[in-house]
Amino acid sequence: MRHILDRPVWSALDTRHQALAQGGRLARRYPPSIAPFIATATDDAESLRALAALVSPGESVVMAQVDAVALPVELSAISTTAAVQMVAEAPLQAVADERVQRLTQDDAAEMLALASLTKPGPFTLGALSLGDFWGVKVEGRLVAMAGERMKQPGYTELSGVCSHPEFRGGGLGRLLSLFVANQIMARGEIPYLHAYASNAAAIGLYETIGFSLRSMMNVAVVQRAG
Repeated sequence: MRHILDRPVWSALDTRHQALAQGGRLARRYPPSIAPFIATATDDAESLRALAALVSPGESVVMAQVDAVALPVELSAISTTAAVQMVAEAPLQAVADERVQRLTQDDAAEMLALASLTKPGPFTLGALSLGDFWGVKVEGRLVAMAGERMKQPGYTELSGVCSHPEFRGGGLGRLLSLFVANQIMARGEIPYLHAYASNAAAIGLYETIGFSLRSMMNVAVVQRAG
């Protein structure tokens, strides 16, 4: 039986993020200003045709799923990457730190600059539409952040975890990961996350926090010829 997180983009857009979804019953995507993710529920020919119709000429989108990524002839993969999906189901260490503050739209430009520098994964100025974000500032400057992205019934994705290179090694990534995961758990949901399979340091950090591997994932950056 398929798990709701096997195709997290589809299951989010079919449930808790349905109000953001573009597309229909066969293929859906987030608005480009919010996230580049796109998905189908199945890989039948009709769904793949619907997928192609959602991608503009020259546009790149991202697919992430347990299954191997299937594409219609109109689309091609510019890159494919192995990733891991991890979940935290047992109670985590509680953290309290007065430096952690909720981020708002007023912080969006600084959040984008930090994400562009550190590249934790796809991030846009519209990311705050998906869930709450928290950060740590030093002398008014945002130096670390983490937040929520995709949401399914009973689950919320921990995402956007990054620290400015000048402040790495200070435990801010761990602090914010634990803080956000505990916020998710406080709502009675299970936090989950994605990391590139090659990023041993990040995977090791998440394991020490209390996350464990749920599944390997296939991630593809897909483009429609211009």
